[in-house]
Amino acid sequence: MLKKLTDFLNTQKVKYIAISHSPAYTAQEIAALAHIPGREVAKTVMVKVDGRMCMAVLPASSMVDFTQLRQGVNAAKVELATEAEFKGMFPECEVGAMPPFGNLFGMSVCVDKLLAEDEEIAFNAGTHKELVRMDFKDFARIVDPKILSFGVRKKSHDSDPEVTA
Repeated sequence: MLKKLTDFLNTQKVKYIAISHSPAYTAQEIAALAHIPGREVAKTVMVKVDGRMCMAVLPASSMVDFTQLRQGVNAAKVELATEAEFKGMFPECEVGAMPPFGNLFGMSVCVDKLLAEDEEIAFNAGTHKELVRMDFKDFARIVDPKILSFGVRKKSHDSDPEVTA
């Protein structure tokens, strides 16, 4: 997937850095390994918006507030997708490591406004060992995401079922 992604970025004339790191499975681990602030490392959470698959992209240090996301996209229902529902949609990617490029996979992308406030964005490049870092303005130009407010800071004692991903 990294080659497909970097080929796409090259055709779009985007400057980026590809970073290899030891295996890491959470966005927070990746941020620590790559020495990048957690707020700049994006995680992709697969959600269903009125039954259609969508990528919700937010900082590693945040969780999806499903009520805010549902209101932001003006949908009747937004729910977390199960791995079984999306696993086959990303054949070149390791599960949980798909890059936030819905346009490469035929789906829409919603980005939390906190990511849009930073100059750069970093994300998994299809594996748990590769990361791509680039300017957010380039990401927004080629992905054309909906920028909304739906991320909330993680709280270890939070038991609200609306805030789970």
